[in-house]
Amino acid sequence: MITLLSFTLVERPNRPEEEEKSMKYEIMFIVRPNIEEASVKEVAKNFEKILADNGAKVTSSKDLGQKELAYEIKGHKTGYYFLINLEAEDAKAINEFDRLALISEDIIRHLIVKEDK
Repeated sequence: MITLLSFTLVERPNRPEEEEKSMKYEIMFIVRPNIEEASVKEVAKNFEKILADNGAKVTSSKDLGQKELAYEIKGHKTGYYFLINLEAEDAKAINEFDRLALISEDIIRHLIVKEDK
């Protein structure tokens, strides 16, 4: 006895992860306190521009003000905190931000977190 099976191909709907390729990130960074306040804001704007120039879409940016650090970082006891939320198609903008933040003497610490979908 031979049994023949027949299949009908049905196009499956796109899964949410296939539809949305952009990834969401949150970046927090601390600017050193011993520069003028206008310079602090300029540092933050320059890093936002770096993200935008590399294909990221900044969805929100917050100046969290000057705060005392839990421990001394590079000889500083306080720092200006900034928080940026963004969406990016790839990691190009994130990698460039990370590279330049490590080089910059104005940013004493930064953290990049990829948000869950």
